[in-house]
Amino acid sequence: MRTYDLSPLYRSTVGFDRMASLIDRALSAENTSQSYPPYNIEKTGDDAYRITLAAAGFSEDELSIESRESQVVISGAKAQVEPQEGVEVLHRGIAARSFERRFQLADHVKVTGATLEHGLLHVELVREVPEALKPRTIQIATGSPKAAIEHDTKQAA
Repeated sequence: MRTYDLSPLYRSTVGFDRMASLIDRALSAENTSQSYPPYNIEKTGDDAYRITLAAAGFSEDELSIESRESQVVISGAKAQVEPQEGVEVLHRGIAARSFERRFQLADHVKVTGATLEHGLLHVELVREVPEALKPRTIQIATGSPKAAIEHDTKQAA
């Protein structure tokens, strides 16, 4: 097991608290990795992403998706199933346990929708950068600043 000391990073940077906490969280998640349910993260376009989570056996009512601040929390709670009369389960290999998966989102990434089909939960994400943060071209004016200075000196006389 490796441990990393990130305190020099905290001491020598300003405004990168969120990035440092993400690194801390990723390193601690490495030790407590969770494998149920399996998932894929896909890039479907320039600014579009999809999380596909294997949710076989879960209905729409048993799944919930919550978007908070900079993360998406997907959870599933299986309803307790009463054993059928006269049926004895010899082997239980299909998992019917509850789960909770958390995914950290980058700035300006929003959840746009979710679908459940064939036991797969698809969560659609899109990055929407505000106009104020998009790069813009600045026009360079061609004018004679000298003329403005001459005008000011004539008025002073």
